[in-house]
Amino acid sequence: MTEQRRRTLVERIARLRVPAGFLVGIAALALASPTRTSLLWGGAIACVGEGLRIWAAGHLEKSREVTTSGPYRYMRHPLYVGSAIMAAGFIVAANSLVVAIVGVVYFVVAYGSAIRREEAFLTAEFGAAYPDYKAGRLGSVARTFSLERALRNREYRAAAGLLAALGILACRLLL
Repeated sequence: MTEQRRRTLVERIARLRVPAGFLVGIAALALASPTRTSLLWGGAIACVGEGLRIWAAGHLEKSREVTTSGPYRYMRHPLYVGSAIMAAGFIVAANSLVVAIVGVVYFVVAYGSAIRREEAFLTAEFGAAYPDYKAGRLGSVARTFSLERALRNREYRAAAGLLAALGILACRLLL
């Protein structure tokens, strides 16, 4: 596969990440077999992931800079790491091997493409700053967490999605 075709495929997969995620989520909810224990543990794990996402979103100035404060001091992609933790929590809560397999495959393919696309954008947009950040040569900016910034970054959508998914699993458990 040529480099251009690979980039086009990565772009296409990254763009389809959210709509495909909804389809995978619906299938996962249909295939789930939650128990009280799996729902409690999985929900707790997923909430840790959402907490990381909120922390990251409260520091992120999207498309304006290479963010280096908050969790960005410790990892390059805290929003994606938070999403991975949330996905792991959902898989635990769903209590289904099929959901686990589908969820892991979806996450690796979709988010792997999203990360490659985002890193290419950040390098193109900010020049040497992003490769310097990746290499640990870019210093941290002193910035405090801002709930207003997290809301501006629309992190409430991920929180609402998490609550809805856990609510649906709870209903499945009760019915």
